[in-house]
Amino acid sequence: MKLHFMIVRRVPPVPSPVLVECYDILRGRGYTVTEDIAEEVLQRPDLMKIEADLYLLKSHTELSLALAGVLFTQGANMLNPYQSCSLIQSKIITAKLLRQAGIPAPDSWVTNDLNLAKQLLEKHPLIIKPHMGHRGAGVHLCRTPEDIDKIPAPTTPMIIQEAIPGPGEDLKIYCVGDQVQGVRKQFSATSFSVAGRHGEITDEVRRISQRVGEVCGLGLYGLDIIESDRGPYVVDVNYFPGYKGVPNAAGLIADYVDDYAKGTVTLKLPVPVG
Repeated sequence: MKLHFMIVRRVPPVPSPVLVECYDILRGRGYTVTEDIAEEVLQRPDLMKIEADLYLLKSHTELSLALAGVLFTQGANMLNPYQSCSLIQSKIITAKLLRQAGIPAPDSWVTNDLNLAKQLLEKHPLIIKPHMGHRGAGVHLCRTPEDIDKIPAPTTPMIIQEAIPGPGEDLKIYCVGDQVQGVRKQFSATSFSVAGRHGEITDEVRRISQRVGEVCGLGLYGLDIIESDRGPYVVDVNYFPGYKGVPNAAGLIADYVDDYAKGTVTLKLPVPVG
């Protein structure tokens, strides 16, 4: 059985130790494992054919998602499912899915005129960020109207969210199926490259994290949680994260991929919540 990983260009440009170990485990179980980076390959989308038994979408770039969509239209088997990844890629859609399901998440707004957001500052500070951003790029904490004025003219839709006060560090949650691991780290422009501190999480955080997977139709996923005085709030969700700082991450991922490839575990697609 052939597995093909659609990965992202790494910063710095070195192989992911987690993926390298995961590949070795899967190859040891008889799988053929290949990978590519969409931005480094010249492809004809109209000539693309299904060449793997299971595709694993590890990249969050728009090109990778588009090529995954091409494969989806041909019936490719994909982990996570293409429909789930496509929806979760947008923080605007994710905000709706989470709140609709009763998952604690910040109040959110969208507009093409950020000046309209200034009135919201009368109640609380704001986080303004690209609706399809990653790795903390383009995130702005705004406490005053002047902070909003300093934001460069957006080239993509932005999402405006209540800034949830927390302890000064994020709780990164990494999920493999129903297994939930927590890593704490200070947020910064480069924090995505830091492993952080693995530690215990509460039962409430575990339940919320598993619920996010159910609502978003994801099996390999991560989320950012702020542990506020009002309780935990989910402030971001992403599919197939890096799993830095998670003990035996490669083994957990390999087991889940193995089970998914064999059909012993399945995922339900995001559905409307009444």
